[in-house]
Amino acid sequence: MATQSGAVRAPSFAVCLAAYNGIEYIAEQIKSILSQDGVDLQIFISVDKSSDGTESVLAEWALLEPRLTLLPLGLHFGGAAPNFYRLLRDVDLTDFDYLSFSDQDDVWYSGKLLRAHEKMLSGAADAYSSNVLAFWSNDYKVLINKSQKQVRWDFLFEAAGPGCTYVMRKELACAVQDLIKSRWTDVQQVGLHDWFVYAYARANGYRWVIDDYAGMLYRQHEKNQVGVNSGVGAFVQRARKVLSGWGPTQSALIAQLVGLGDDPFVTRWSGGGRTGLLRLGLHAWQCRRRVRDKIIFSLSCIAMCLVGRR
Repeated sequence: MATQSGAVRAPSFAVCLAAYNGIEYIAEQIKSILSQDGVDLQIFISVDKSSDGTESVLAEWALLEPRLTLLPLGLHFGGAAPNFYRLLRDVDLTDFDYLSFSDQDDVWYSGKLLRAHEKMLSGAADAYSSNVLAFWSNDYKVLINKSQKQVRWDFLFEAAGPGCTYVMRKELACAVQDLIKSRWTDVQQVGLHDWFVYAYARANGYRWVIDDYAGMLYRQHEKNQVGVNSGVGAFVQRARKVLSGWGPTQSALIAQLVGLGDDPFVTRWSGGGRTGLLRLGLHAWQCRRRVRDKIIFSLSCIAMCLVGRR
C-alpha cells in the first residue's frame, strides 16, 4: 500500500484471536500467523478464563514477542462468539488497514493474509473469506467449499464461510465495532459472530468476496465448538436445532440488528407462524448459496411448520 510519500509499505493487519483451553494447539497456530509473508501484523488475543495454563503461556510469550498483545485476563465468556465480540469491541484499529479473525487451533499458509489483501484490491472488495482445507489427526484432509455464488438473502441465513478466513477493511471493521458498542447486550444474543459480521456487511452495501482458494488448514477435533458438521451425530444435532426454531429466530434478530427488521421480505416471516415459514421456504433459492443447502432449507421450513415451531 502506498504512503503519502509514494513509497510502498506492507499492508497491516490486526489479527483477533479468541482462545479457551487452547494449550494443545495454540502455539502452532500463532507461529503460522507470525510467519505470514509480505504483511505487517499484530495479534490481539482474548482468553476465555481457562484451566489448562493457556493464560500463563501466552503471558510469557507476549513478553518476548512484540507482535503479541494479550487483552486483560480473567473474564469468562462461555463461547467463541462473545469472546470475538469482546475483541471487536476493544481492539483499537487506528493503525491498521485490516482486521482478521483467527481460531486457536488451525494452521495458516504463509500467503493467507497477503492473498486476501490482493484479492480485495483486485475486486474492490471491503471484506474477504475463503474455502478451507479441513484436516484430522490422522492427516485426512477435505476441501470445505464455501465459495458458491452469493444470492440475494444468503447473509440472513448463513455465514460467508469459517470466520477464521475473514478479513475486513478497517472502515467496515470500525462500522461493526460501533454497532457492537451501541448494541452490546443485543449482539450477545447472536450465537455466531461470523454470521453476524457477514450479515452486517451485506445488509449495508459493503462488497464481500468469497475466494475459492483454501489458505489454511482447518483443524477438526472433539473440542471444536463449530466444525465441518460431518457424521451422523452432527446431522442429528443440526436436525434438533432446526426443529427448535433456532435458525429463524437468529435470522430475525440479525435482520433487526443490521437494519433490515422492517424490510418487506423480513417482515413476511420474522413474526413466526406457519404461513411465514412456508413463505420463507418458497424463497429458499434466495436464502442459501449451495444447491444442497437450498433444498435442505426449504424442507426445514416445512418441517418446522409440521412441528408447530416458528
